[in-house]
Amino acid sequence: MFLPTSRPPRAARARQSGVIDWFLAAMIVAVAIASFAPQWGRSEGPLHLGQVTDVGVFLLFFLHGMGLSTDSLKAGATRWKLHLLVQGCTYVLFPLWWAVLALLVGRWVPHDLLMGFFYLAVLPSTVSSSVALTAVARGHVAAAVLNATLSTLLGVFLTPLLVSLVIGQSATGAGMEVGPTMLKVAQMLLLPFVAGHLLRPVLGTFFARIKRYTTVFDRGVIVLLVWSAFSDSVADGLWSRHGVGLLLQAAVGVVLFLMPMLWVTRWLARRQGLPVEDEIVAVFCGSKKTLASGMPMAKLLFGGSAAMGVLVLPIMLYHQLQLFVCAVMARRYAARSTQRVV
Repeated sequence: MFLPTSRPPRAARARQSGVIDWFLAAMIVAVAIASFAPQWGRSEGPLHLGQVTDVGVFLLFFLHGMGLSTDSLKAGATRWKLHLLVQGCTYVLFPLWWAVLALLVGRWVPHDLLMGFFYLAVLPSTVSSSVALTAVARGHVAAAVLNATLSTLLGVFLTPLLVSLVIGQSATGAGMEVGPTMLKVAQMLLLPFVAGHLLRPVLGTFFARIKRYTTVFDRGVIVLLVWSAFSDSVADGLWSRHGVGLLLQAAVGVVLFLMPMLWVTRWLARRQGLPVEDEIVAVFCGSKKTLASGMPMAKLLFGGSAAMGVLVLPIMLYHQLQLFVCAVMARRYAARSTQRVV
């Protein structure tokens, strides 16, 4: 499904030419509307975005399952050292780094934002952008497909489990029981994902023809989730309590998350003696976090909380920063000779 090409994907070419990505612009507009007219986008408001986004999340994961290529997964399955490295960075190193930062600076960070960074730390890796950037960088695409997809599947279980254990009552104001939370996530995320993949032999050709439209739908659902989350939070006093300082803290925080993890993933790949093609996979899959799965999962985990707007703020900012920085790195990797990139 994902093949390396000599030209960057359309989205990457647009960013290189200076064109503002419509997805970023739409999220900014959604936050602005929520800030000035929160009553319209509230989950139980006149547009009933709570119910609309429930349906959107179900369909979104159905399409994710439809896009999963089993052949690509088989092709990348033999690089077990690389797979352990990527999944270890995603679900072990990220939470440990959060714990270190929380000990060092947590006392000066609002609690909901601190928990938002924990949510960021336990999210799975991205799929589409990790694979696309690996292709641009001339890395091992099949291994990137396997790791990104495996990360998503593990995240369906690990992310809600860790959130339930660590954030729990503090984020929602009510006890978050592990069993019911996992069941809800399985029903809304895992079930449609598996159904979509099982129907791939029947609907795969049709799905390939409408792929560009499903991508728009995917991003549209995320924009609606952002609008609804911030509308609920603004109505509960998000900006009156925190102001612009919250955005500045979140922006500094995502830099402190991304830059060290980019360095660590590359350093670990080189310590293991992995070829540069596998190093690229480790860097791009091991340092990235998914907004596409993070927002729908946040709706299921925090949908009843007025703090959801703060909880998802780190992943919104991290998403944009990781795309920009990793696009620059991909071009640098792509320009390499036979020697290792330094």
